Amino acid sequence: MIRNYLKIAWRSLWKEKTFTFLNVFGLSVAFGAAILLSIYSLFELSFNKFHENADNIFQVYHTEYTPKGPEAGIANPVPFASALKEEVPGVEKITRFNGGGVLVSIGENQVHLQSAFVDPEFFSIFTFPVLKGDKNPVSGKSEVALTEKAAKILFGDEAALGKSVNIFIDGQEVPFTVTSIIKDLPVESNIEFAIALNFKSQNEHAYGRNVGRWDNSNHEVYMQLAEGISPAQFENSTREFSTLHYANDISNAKRDGAQPGKEGQHIQQRLLSVKDLNFAKIGNGEVNVNRTYPYLILGIAFLILFIASVNFINMNIAKSSQRLREIGMRKTLGAGKTQLFFQFWGESILVFIGAISLGLLLGKLLMEPFQTLFNTRASFENVISFWNIFSFISAVAIITFIAGGYPALLLSKLGTLKALKGKINLNGGNRVRNTLIVIQFSIAILLISGTLVLWNQLQFMRNKDLGFNKEQVISFPLNGKKDDFRTMQLLRNELQNKTNIINISASNNILGIGKDHSTTTSIIGFGHKGRVVKTNILMVDYEYPETVDLEFIKGRGFDHSRPSDSLAVIINEAMAKELNEKEILSASINIDDSLQHSVIGVVKDYNFQSLDKEIEPLTIFLKPKWNLRYGYVKVAPQNLNGSFNEVKLAWNKIEPNAEFLGSFLDENINRTLEKERNMTTMITSGSVIAIILSCVGLFAISLLVVSQRRKEIGIRKIVGASVGKITVMLTSDFLKLVGIAFLIATPIAWYFSEEWLKNYPYRMELNIWIFLFAGILAIGIAIFTISFRTIRAAIQNPVKSLRTE
Repeated sequence: MIRNYLKIAWRSLWKEKTFTFLNVFGLSVAFGAAILLSIYSLFELSFNKFHENADNIFQVYHTEYTPKGPEAGIANPVPFASALKEEVPGVEKITRFNGGGVLVSIGENQVHLQSAFVDPEFFSIFTFPVLKGDKNPVSGKSEVALTEKAAKILFGDEAALGKSVNIFIDGQEVPFTVTSIIKDLPVESNIEFAIALNFKSQNEHAYGRNVGRWDNSNHEVYMQLAEGISPAQFENSTREFSTLHYANDISNAKRDGAQPGKEGQHIQQRLLSVKDLNFAKIGNGEVNVNRTYPYLILGIAFLILFIASVNFINMNIAKSSQRLREIGMRKTLGAGKTQLFFQFWGESILVFIGAISLGLLLGKLLMEPFQTLFNTRASFENVISFWNIFSFISAVAIITFIAGGYPALLLSKLGTLKALKGKINLNGGNRVRNTLIVIQFSIAILLISGTLVLWNQLQFMRNKDLGFNKEQVISFPLNGKKDDFRTMQLLRNELQNKTNIINISASNNILGIGKDHSTTTSIIGFGHKGRVVKTNILMVDYEYPETVDLEFIKGRGFDHSRPSDSLAVIINEAMAKELNEKEILSASINIDDSLQHSVIGVVKDYNFQSLDKEIEPLTIFLKPKWNLRYGYVKVAPQNLNGSFNEVKLAWNKIEPNAEFLGSFLDENINRTLEKERNMTTMITSGSVIAIILSCVGLFAISLLVVSQRRKEIGIRKIVGASVGKITVMLTSDFLKLVGIAFLIATPIAWYFSEEWLKNYPYRMELNIWIFLFAGILAIGIAIFTISFRTIRAAIQNPVKSLRTE
């Protein structure tokens, strides 16, 4: 019997090739788009779950309650990890982590590798399998572990184990031995490195000078909780630990009027699950986990499938008017409702099988362009699991049952006589149809509004005045073999006579995210007039403020002719407010007991961190002979590409074996917005597909309406109705439904837009015109889609319409 149903269904579908093609095409596009969007979302949600003990691995962070409110931080002092393990029960394993980059030298060859300075327990906490060599990597200060890819880069096809490499630390080449080869890290890992080194092998500024200090935080800490201990229990048990080791900070906070948090603590240690790292951001004094984007994309994938299913239902109902006599004949010959239901449902199943197959093929073919366009490593292989496959099959089965079953049920219930006469009266179907129209247009208006808000917010951040010159300044890591100070001297000599080179400078931190994908920041605290002040710090040479065009609102910049400037600092407005001095240029900063730094200038606040953070206090120190790590060159606005090439040529002359990783600051800033840009483009693409599919659905509904009102149209034309009046008559009901959809969708869109924008400290102002435009655009789409069929019906010869009745 099933074989007979399928055979008849195939014949029926083949008979209506055009109609079948439209159905299969629309559904396959929907399935293909939904598959790609779902793979991306599931990939983002899968980050760090591959670790065997992922449920028990946490990043340690703290919340400090200050007079200004709570402040969260993930940086910790050097002795923190060992003290936490010794003094607080529940720490199974713990490791410090300091990421960055190192210059690795083998003979004359130099390679810049992404690095991780870690404790030996790092590799027993995280699941990064050792393929060759010592199963306990970096247990010694002179040992390094390489990933497979890094070993290939450094040694080619030669065996890397036991080989020696030189790594530049504190401006000197330090020899290390390769003792372990690590399996290449999974793409769904937030922790990334190509070379791992012992934490104690860092330079003096990061480790040696801070071994016993609790007032300098510069690295992350990860730990594995012991079995049977919950995160909440562990956090509660750290109170005495914080009280003991941060006694001075807590005393100062109390003295300055800071209110404790809900736990009664002024400094509270907290745990962030490693599975939440991909969605964690510091904001409003807390580490917030926000999964909005991947779930939003999953929602759009669902809406695309929903709209495609609605289209399928409406198109089948619209087409049913041409099969009424077939239904009547089948009933006359003895076919029951059940037989007719399974007959029509069988046709739907065949269509869905074809659409799903083409959708999977489409997703596979478009995966590589999709990865390139959205800069993602998501793939079918990354998300294959029993649960995901089961969820996909279940979703397809439900969609097929509902979308295919509903039209089949309506058609199987038609009366025999009405079917034979070619008359159809689907009042219940019309109510469902109108409801679906409202839902479709509500979705369309929501998507259009959301897309407009997303793009406006992205443009707002791109165009924001950041307080420095991002168009004319080239930044690059000083990743060569020479000492950073010497490199900058040679670079100045090479470029000093170039008319298009305006200024050259260096600093220890990068603005935005550099081409080497690095981003750094450092924070210190110090006592000032009986209270603790915390500030971001930046080490620079003399020309830095002029090179990046910082605007002075008080005082001056660093001056070569003034020896006293070696102990001078420049601060930003936020730091000036923090110091709260009447005469700020008379103020001094006492970083330690022996040195006082005089404030000689105040610069206008500028965004030295990413735009998801408000501007924090910043203190700029003059340290021209430090290893400043990043160079900056300000060039003339004319011929920017030519100037870039001149800087690159100068670099290649000075450091022929080190790659020049330069980029303009506006490129660095755009990299900080990469995730927002990818998400916005992806959501926009999904929205466009959903809107196009809605148009197909509306066209199908217009076919149904015209089919149902052919006789009325013919009579109205005979009695003198114009084409315009008939067109208005046929479209007015739809426009009412669009109006209802607009009233439903607009407040929802406004609410969710407001909530989403709260994630950004710098955000656009919502404007009613965005939502009005979305409504007008939806009306325009509706009129354009429906008018194509209604105008054709209005100009048709009325005699033909009446003959069909």
